[in-house]
Amino acid sequence: MPTQWKRSPEELHKTYIANTEAFYRAAGRGLAQQMDEFCAGCAMQLFARSARLGEEHVQAVNQLYSKGRPQPKWLLWALSTEVCKGGEFLPPLFFWQLTEQDAKRGTDLSRVFIRMLTNILLCLAAADDDVTYAEAEYITECVDKLSALCDSAGVKKGKPGLRASDFVTSLEPPFTEANPPQAAAFGSGTAQAAAGKTEEQGEAAPEKPDLDTLMAELDSLVGLETVKKDVKSMMNLIKVRKLRQENDLPVAPMSLHMVFTGNPGTGKTTVARLLGGLYAAIGALTKGQLIEVDRSGLVAGYVGQTAIKTQEVVTSALGGVLFVDEAYSLASGGENDFGREAIETLLKAMEDHREDLVVIVAGYTGPMEKFLSSNPGLESRFNKYIEFPDYNGEELNAIFHMQCKKNGYELDEEAEAFSKEFFQSLYDGRDENFGNGRDVRNQFEDMVVRQADRVAAMEAPTKEDLVRFVKADFLPAAAEET
Repeated sequence: MPTQWKRSPEELHKTYIANTEAFYRAAGRGLAQQMDEFCAGCAMQLFARSARLGEEHVQAVNQLYSKGRPQPKWLLWALSTEVCKGGEFLPPLFFWQLTEQDAKRGTDLSRVFIRMLTNILLCLAAADDDVTYAEAEYITECVDKLSALCDSAGVKKGKPGLRASDFVTSLEPPFTEANPPQAAAFGSGTAQAAAGKTEEQGEAAPEKPDLDTLMAELDSLVGLETVKKDVKSMMNLIKVRKLRQENDLPVAPMSLHMVFTGNPGTGKTTVARLLGGLYAAIGALTKGQLIEVDRSGLVAGYVGQTAIKTQEVVTSALGGVLFVDEAYSLASGGENDFGREAIETLLKAMEDHREDLVVIVAGYTGPMEKFLSSNPGLESRFNKYIEFPDYNGEELNAIFHMQCKKNGYELDEEAEAFSKEFFQSLYDGRDENFGNGRDVRNQFEDMVVRQADRVAAMEAPTKEDLVRFVKADFLPAAAEET
């Protein structure tokens, strides 16, 4: 029986724009990319519950793009590969923020989002002119999970949305049940399907990071000699382990999860990003992306939400590195603090996905030691510790010169000599608030402002004037006079 939700590709795009534009007017256009990606992901999970998969589904998913955003260019074999991966619906991270904002402001944007998503999903389900019972179940699951978050956050009630079950037109079994694993091979072969989007779609299949390039970038980092040595030792260990496996030799279980300790601005995030790429380059990880979070990205404000929020972050990090900054804050509360729930969820994920997920926890040395001793599971999961020392005066000066070169600035002779003195003094006078590389970056940005004020006062500044720092640019005028 035909469904009233059937739309042509052009009509579907208009429906998508109408719904999302109304939402953006209230919630902000900054959500457009996240919205498009989220809706495309829901489409894949929804299509897995369709009775069949065809070109009409390709045309439908290619209409999910907001104003000003590029149009997707899916092909049937690539779409079928994604659909057959299945997956469980998880609320997007931006939805958590919406519920918290609604609770504070007395608004109901999150309820509006649910009604909007229901309309879009019903149109997608009807791409083949049928809404199956399984598709309606999925839409209901999405609505129920999102509504539960609204309820627990205390978002005011809104007008009720549509019930997907009222629009079921088919009881045929889902596509993925009727077509097990081989369903992914649509004409182009399984090898091509596994490769993702191709150049024919306007986007080349992503290549693994280049090992030599990443190693060169690691070596180019200022200082951190012991850190570089530790990273290279880990790389050698993984390489030899893979060689032993290839030669049918026994290999001991190995965890790649790590603890980074040290003060802020010492390069912990940079090294974590490089590690993800390096591990992907040698086959220890499948993607190598870096997902960086802190307590606020894992912990929710209501009972039962933290595990879901943390699992969403873990899912986005699979195949790469999850970097948890100031991880000790997760254990800073009492026994009933939601941070404990985030820790337990992380521990389970680290064990379940140990073959394709690296978790790096980072923070100040002292608090990190207390954090690891706060839960027996933490100490057993992390067996590799890397200490990031403070940069000395010479290294701070080198970082500053790299900033200058990168941004097209030079120092005159007097400023060059004063630079060494300035950064050595910065290092010698450091206290508990010392920011290492961050302090250098802040100093550089302040100097750009002072230099701009100085040059703007000139009648006819030359090109040399525009790129040159002088000694006076290092300190505010008042400090220079004293």
